Amino acid sequence: MPAAPTPTAHAKNGDTHVVGQGIEQVLDCNDATLLVNGTQNIVTAKGNCWAVTVMGSSNTVVADSVTHDITVYGYDETVFFHNGDPFIWDRGRELGMTNRLQRVGP
Repeated sequence: MPAAPTPTAHAKNGDTHVVGQGIEQVLDCNDATLLVNGTQNIVTAKGNCWAVTVMGSSNTVVADSVTHDITVYGYDETVFFHNGDPFIWDRGRELGMTNRLQRVGP
């Protein structure tokens, strides 16, 4: 039986986790993944994010740039980005929840 190929993963040391309620934070994405989990968090992500994942409710993320994907679970989530062409996966909308995920001007 041949060995399975080595998986390619883009996670890197330095992925940023923001977990809680009502946190307001400005951070450098550092080409890594930003994960936001909780409610009513407001995160401004400077630089480039490899990916952005948001879970919970009523979180807001504004990113300078996103390379690979934006994935959102939950409802009343907002993710705006200025640059990049990420795949946008709105898992909440699949279940009838309302989220706002879009590119915005400079």
